[in-house]
Amino acid sequence: MLRHKGKARTFIHNLRLASVLSTVAGIVNITGVLSLGTLTTNVTGHFAYFSEELFLKEYATAITFLFCILFFLFGAFISSFIMEWTSRHRHMPSYIIPISVEIVCITAVAFSDLLREGGFPQQPIVFSFVLLFAMGLQNALVTKVSQSVVRTTHLTGLFTDLGIELSQLPFHKERQQKIRLKRSIYLKLSIIGCFFLGGILGGYVHRYAGLMTLLVPAILLLYVMWYDRLLFQYYHIKRKFR
Repeated sequence: MLRHKGKARTFIHNLRLASVLSTVAGIVNITGVLSLGTLTTNVTGHFAYFSEELFLKEYATAITFLFCILFFLFGAFISSFIMEWTSRHRHMPSYIIPISVEIVCITAVAFSDLLREGGFPQQPIVFSFVLLFAMGLQNALVTKVSQSVVRTTHLTGLFTDLGIELSQLPFHKERQQKIRLKRSIYLKLSIIGCFFLGGILGGYVHRYAGLMTLLVPAILLLYVMWYDRLLFQYYHIKRKFR
């Protein structure tokens, strides 16, 4: 899912990656809304809130929303920087550190629910920053790995692209062009569907688990790393016996 790049990357690789990580994003987003009262997978809404608070002269609240935006940006920067550095030095697969940091961030917020009673007033805001940072990490990671084919943390651009591609469908007559277009449409529908699935699943689990719901996406991310490692070992052994 994560290891293949460039020409070695196929539609199936992108589909598997998009399905799992958009489910992760959906769960994180609904958990952030229900537990922290804020969106944690995109910054579009935060720009609107930031502008509103500036207009109302609530500068302290406006700065909070500005930090939400900056933490998402910082996550994307760190993820891309680490992947670029590791790909040049070849110590390990470039995705290992960013996805590991994302797991740590999500798990830390999940277990912080146990410390709620002894917490501090700004605790939900800090947790929001951590989740926005984690989602920035994920979005940059997926974008780089898939060469901008897959994005999993927000749907605005996806719905726009989907509308454009659906409108092009009747005009493509060549078989190969039509196949590529249909695959692209199917990929976007999968991302949207899995994001909604993650939101529904997360909302249901949240009724019983609260912030501990975030352990579900952490486990899914661990599965992605395990699956990628297992597949690599399988192909390595297969090449040895050829």
